[in-house]
Amino acid sequence: MRMICALLWTLMLTIAAAAQSPSTRQADELGVKSLVARYNAARDNEDPAAIRPLFTSDADQLVSSGEWRRGQEQLVQGMLRSSRNNPGDRTLTVETVRFVASDVALADARYEIASAAGGETRRMWSTFIAVRTAEGWRLSAIRNMLPAR
Repeated sequence: MRMICALLWTLMLTIAAAAQSPSTRQADELGVKSLVARYNAARDNEDPAAIRPLFTSDADQLVSSGEWRRGQEQLVQGMLRSSRNNPGDRTLTVETVRFVASDVALADARYEIASAAGGETRRMWSTFIAVRTAEGWRLSAIRNMLPAR
């Protein structure tokens, strides 16, 4: 019975995602990309007041060092600390946005930090989980990964 319920739920989510019109889907994709760009700008400016509202209250982040940050305050403090400890120009380039439901998107981005001291550029991947809220798209989770060497 659980299997049937799970299959029906998956089918309903798939139908709901497919039911979006192309123009709505395109607007949502732009909304998610804009959210990631605003996140990047707020981090660059080291502005906690701009970072905090980009996230859901229960958001979390797993960074490439293995540190888990849970909740807006841990996220904000961890990001500010990370920006101070790893100075440089940060670039996030969203390569794909995939909607797993009409109100949930998965965005994969190349994440690069060009060293302020002129050293080697650090290259990673970031995956963002964005959810549609009453206030618009918000980040629910971030996963930063170093590529295998």
